Amino acid sequence: MSKLYGTGVALVTPFDKEDNIDYQSYKRLLSYTAKQGVDYYVVLGTTGEGSTISLADKAKILDFTKENNEDNLPIVYGIGVNDTNATLRITKETDLTGVDAILSVSPYYSKPSQEGIFQHYTKIADSSPVPVILYNVPGRTGSNMSAETILRLAEHDNIIGVKDASGNIEQALTICKYKPEDFMLISGDDMLTVPLYSIGASGVISVLANAFANIFHNIKEAAAQGDFQKASTEAFKLLEINPHMYSESSPVGIKQLLAELGICENHVRLPLVPASQSLKEVIAKRLNEIQAVTA
Repeated sequence: MSKLYGTGVALVTPFDKEDNIDYQSYKRLLSYTAKQGVDYYVVLGTTGEGSTISLADKAKILDFTKENNEDNLPIVYGIGVNDTNATLRITKETDLTGVDAILSVSPYYSKPSQEGIFQHYTKIADSSPVPVILYNVPGRTGSNMSAETILRLAEHDNIIGVKDASGNIEQALTICKYKPEDFMLISGDDMLTVPLYSIGASGVISVLANAFANIFHNIKEAAAQGDFQKASTEAFKLLEINPHMYSESSPVGIKQLLAELGICENHVRLPLVPASQSLKEVIAKRLNEIQAVTA
């Protein structure tokens, strides 16, 4: 799956003020991120607010992405709930033609044992018509998928990688040391992209790439040349703005940033609410600082 090396953008789903999907802005976002240098699209992950979008609308968004994929970038599609059978059913009922892999989140809320997580993913991988990328995000699921579990799952022919947002460098080191050669460790934390590249990661699935895919492209190119000082210099540009992407929950921050860039409006669906005035002000300030050093 070398086509998934580099930067996957965790696309937001733009809404209008009536809470409808704003396809015009979504098309603008697809074009903008492609021109900025993303390597593949990640559709309806956490950043895409998939939990508040109906299955019918999800299908429309996926179809729209395929139809407006001007650069023919690979597509990774988010499918996963904490009910294993429901995940299997959704996967079976989704038209995955043109989709290169699914990104499936570790079961949230239920807090299963490691064996439960292993069996959950094994069933998904056994039945999925496309490869599976594991998604470990303890801050949202309430449980960490251990390195041992990830490595067990890495032996499955239809499981090709893991997006790891655990923030645990020791866990990442363990995965990189013992994983099969073709199994991808993908950073799920924008600010850990450089250190994870340095130990053998395949790239990042990024929130900030919605706005700054060019910076992540530069990081990838520098890392590929072994120039981690240059890669770090690029990453440092995002250090001050990154926390504000999450201070009022994602994707509130990134949508406000995209509104500042004129790509989409800052509407989110309840229970999320748009950025507060103080968050708007700090994001505008940090954006100006980034633009000053990248001009």
